[in-house]
Amino acid sequence: MATLSLDEEVRLFTNNAEREKYNLLGTLYGIIVALDYLERAYVRDAITAAQYSPACTRLLSQYMTMLKLVKDSVPSIEQFMTRYRMDNPAALHRIRVGVPATVEHSSEAGPETGKWIAETTQNFITFMDALKLRLRAKDQLHPILQELVTGYARFKGSKDWEGRSKMVNWLITLNSMKASEEITEEQSRQLSFDVEHAYAEFFRSLSGGKERS
Repeated sequence: MATLSLDEEVRLFTNNAEREKYNLLGTLYGIIVALDYLERAYVRDAITAAQYSPACTRLLSQYMTMLKLVKDSVPSIEQFMTRYRMDNPAALHRIRVGVPATVEHSSEAGPETGKWIAETTQNFITFMDALKLRLRAKDQLHPILQELVTGYARFKGSKDWEGRSKMVNWLITLNSMKASEEITEEQSRQLSFDVEHAYAEFFRSLSGGKERS
């Protein structure tokens, strides 16, 4: 009769598919915990709106991505949190709302402008992720950048933002290229720098209370 050793490691999985499933569930768990900490930090004024908004949007985006990957194991986020005894009400509320608190409780922006903020933030993240994934061809980058610039231009005062003119210049550069032509590594680094600068400038303008259309 086999004996059970108390020192023996208990495995949650017996094959690679199960291991991947538990890794994904662990990542989802971590995202929820991180989001809860972020919400609490923002409520306590431990971080500024300019720091909170992009971090929250990124976590929400990561959450949506993970949820698609574990949909067969997670019927609902409430069931997941109950199953793993998670007590993170701030994160659950933010997940249900789907946008950062700065958008949810904005006193200056109407519903439509709040939607623009969320969409523009997501477009920034999508484009920066594309560059990190080493997408370099015109036909890969141009549609994403075009959508970003279009959304960015909706905001009153954006014509005076330094980031807007730089992104328009990059659109012009990509427009002059053939569809299969790729930007160089040096261009990619500069483009990443310019977009990250525009991203930070965008959130500074929002947290600074500039008037928006």
